[in-house]
Amino acid sequence: MPQPFNYQFPYSSQRMPVMAKNVVATSQPLAAQAGLTMLQAGGNAVDAAIAAAIALTVVEPTSNGIGSDGFCILWDGKELHGLNASGRSPAAWTPDYFARKYPSLSTLPVRGWDSVTVPGAVSQWMELSTRFGKLPFEKLFEPAIGYGRDGHMVSPITAVSWARQAEMLKDQPDFVRDFTPEGRVPRAGEKWILKGQAETLEQIAASKGESFYRGALAEKIAAHAKNQGGAMTAQDMAGHRADWVGTIHIDYRNVRLHEIPPNGQGLAALLALGMLENFDLPSYPVDSVDSVHLQLEAMKLAFADAHRYVADSAFMDVPISALLDKRYLAERAKLIRKEVASSPVFGIPKHGGTVYLTAADASGMMISFIQSNYMGFGSGVVVPGTGISLQNRGHGFNLTPGHPNQVAPNKRPFQTIIPGFLTDHQNKPLMSFGVMGGHMQPQGHAQMVIRMIDYGQNPQAASDAPRWIVNPDFSVGLEPGFNPSAVEALAKRGHKIAAAEAVNFAFGGAQLIWRGEDGYIAGSDHRKDGGAVGY
Repeated sequence: MPQPFNYQFPYSSQRMPVMAKNVVATSQPLAAQAGLTMLQAGGNAVDAAIAAAIALTVVEPTSNGIGSDGFCILWDGKELHGLNASGRSPAAWTPDYFARKYPSLSTLPVRGWDSVTVPGAVSQWMELSTRFGKLPFEKLFEPAIGYGRDGHMVSPITAVSWARQAEMLKDQPDFVRDFTPEGRVPRAGEKWILKGQAETLEQIAASKGESFYRGALAEKIAAHAKNQGGAMTAQDMAGHRADWVGTIHIDYRNVRLHEIPPNGQGLAALLALGMLENFDLPSYPVDSVDSVHLQLEAMKLAFADAHRYVADSAFMDVPISALLDKRYLAERAKLIRKEVASSPVFGIPKHGGTVYLTAADASGMMISFIQSNYMGFGSGVVVPGTGISLQNRGHGFNLTPGHPNQVAPNKRPFQTIIPGFLTDHQNKPLMSFGVMGGHMQPQGHAQMVIRMIDYGQNPQAASDAPRWIVNPDFSVGLEPGFNPSAVEALAKRGHKIAAAEAVNFAFGGAQLIWRGEDGYIAGSDHRKDGGAVGY
């Protein structure tokens, strides 16, 4: 029977923050329920996060998959940990490899095998479960396997994203075969079954992840690469490791923002807030032209530095400590003109597509967790019969000779995905949070901190508020909801205002959990299908 209604939402609605002692917040409701199920089964926040992340590969394939990369920041109840589970490039990826194969390209390919680095998400599940989980690894897969084998109803925003991406990936035969099997994408509310992916998840669960990196699944990935002219080998897969890297941070007002060290772009959020620390932002009304202008200008300067310096940490040519030095940031802040927009370049310090979720439990454990295929479905490569869609993180490298992010063998590329974590100055936990969505992510981190710390907005209100985005060309996107007079005033100051769609995926999706005295306060973005759940 055809559905008698559409999935248009012409009226504004309001979400309330979720308050509970055990909380999971994700971009898809079935994934949130998967995480909550683990908490109710006696698991902890780590178990909940892993189960939700695995489920998201099935129920939100438009943003992530088994072939994703991942990062997380974890408060274990006593101290903070940072995990980098992003993959490295194949051993064959030399600059000469790309020069010979693509002599006319100025960037690495966006799709196909020559955009795929070793996928790291599975290693993140393995590493977190082994070190911090309470439940058996296999149990964490049960909800996702059920959603894949028995099917699940595709949620509305995921359906819209699927349709948008199908047009971009219509020339990728793997994508067409697995994600438009009847010549079309699934509609909102339509049942979607992924038996091949369910079987793959069963293999990963039973082997504790070993099959993916050193077993039958790794061999299938390598064989498919060879058949299609890709460079990925079984040796590349076997050589992968996730690394505990700690966090980098900056103090802003009375809080401390933590990010994963490069190769992630979290440094950009720290740089922006470090500059804004030099201004009395709360003296300007929230969303006023003066407040937004200062934020935009700081973000532009931060991106100029990030795009010059962020790379695999082993290859960076300027130390992070120099970039985060308060004297350097104060000098950068002096470049901000209060009445005029700029087009900045990077400074020279002195030497000296994505799913985000968060979970917290009654024991005090909190986890900020992200995994992504990068550009939606990623590379368009899907290993036949497995449901493994592979990320296109290799496109994050550049081809500039001598640049710290120049492509090279066994190297991690510049990554857009970043988990965030907020503590006080004594490193006591306050909030696990993130804002998924490409280069929106550090901008979203800064905006969440500013709204909550400078303007006192609660997690749900901070998520609901209209967002700005600085685009790669330094044009500015503003969501509907900003006062038209403020938008006009920003344009008069020289900001190039880019048109924003009524439904625009560029502004990302936030999930936030704030630690209160008697429990947690969680917010979940209306721009995504999901929500926060708790008990």
